[in-house]
Amino acid sequence: MTTNNKNNFCVIMGGGIGSRFWPFSRKTLPKQFLDFFGTGRSLLQQTFDRFKKIIPVENILVVTNDMYASLIKEQLPELSSEQILLEPTRRNTAPCIAWAAYHIQAINPDASMVVAPSDHLILKEDEFLDTVQKGLEFVANDDKLLTLGIKPNRPETGYGYIQIAEQTGDNFYKVKTFTEKPELELAQVFVESGEFYWNSGLFMWNVKSILKAGEQLLPELAAKLSAGIGVYGTPQEKRFIDENFPACPNVSIDFGIMEKADNVYVSLGDFGWSDLGTWRSLYELAPKDADRNVTLKCDSLFYNSKGNIVAMPKGKLAVIDGLEGFLVAESDNVLLICKKDSEHAMRKFVNDAQIKMGEDYI
Repeated sequence: MTTNNKNNFCVIMGGGIGSRFWPFSRKTLPKQFLDFFGTGRSLLQQTFDRFKKIIPVENILVVTNDMYASLIKEQLPELSSEQILLEPTRRNTAPCIAWAAYHIQAINPDASMVVAPSDHLILKEDEFLDTVQKGLEFVANDDKLLTLGIKPNRPETGYGYIQIAEQTGDNFYKVKTFTEKPELELAQVFVESGEFYWNSGLFMWNVKSILKAGEQLLPELAAKLSAGIGVYGTPQEKRFIDENFPACPNVSIDFGIMEKADNVYVSLGDFGWSDLGTWRSLYELAPKDADRNVTLKCDSLFYNSKGNIVAMPKGKLAVIDGLEGFLVAESDNVLLICKKDSEHAMRKFVNDAQIKMGEDYI
């Protein structure tokens, strides 16, 4: 692996709340800052460790909410303050990526960039990094927007899907359609067809291409942020963002650009990828006992119980009798017991706890 290419940048998106991992993931300490598997490194730190193998450390940026500034500096002391872009408010992925692209353009107008969430798990790291390097080469000198597609191994309803069209190079395909989080029956059709891949949420492009796409497809967003040209990379940048970022449209990069652009391509990968978005996804990855029960951090005794996930603080013992397919999670002042497939209800649990019980539980 080489980090010699000074034109390559990495943008790590690390500003989410991770509410679907409540009560472990809290507003003041979201999931990207947690060490779920006891490796000694948080999901954010693992993401940084991965990309610094192929991207110069000085070219790695983290975009996050300004309430997490001290957490980022604590967990990633290698980054200078100029490499941490602090959003004054949450505005989804399109404004986050656009700001990062303008910032990078001010540093190096010939740059290419890989954009990655901070909470993904990659088991086959070498294969992943090889795919990213080839992707950055693919987009470096062409007006192409590239995403990584993952070969599905089950009809997952929690992921978006990419339908591929004709092949345009070694493992690169034109994108035909995007479909967001289909119902189970449609997801089964997608998997059986062999034409659909999971949308990983990992993107690559050169800065000229993504900013051009933004000006064409999200003119309101481009108008807000492009007015700061000449400011990016200077001490005035934070003041400009504080004034203009809150007025940006709240839109995802998928909906705002990727689903509408006609120069979108996908590179296919199989590198043990998982979007750690839900307790169920964590259950799928974690080691299981003979009855498919999972225990994280704590100790446990199971009786007549199958397919459960128990997550409590280290040093605690959970005794579970007669449960099947449940989540038992305790963190700080909250104990949650529900069916582990209740992902759709998690937002309601969090909202109700906030409204009825107060911010101390969120």
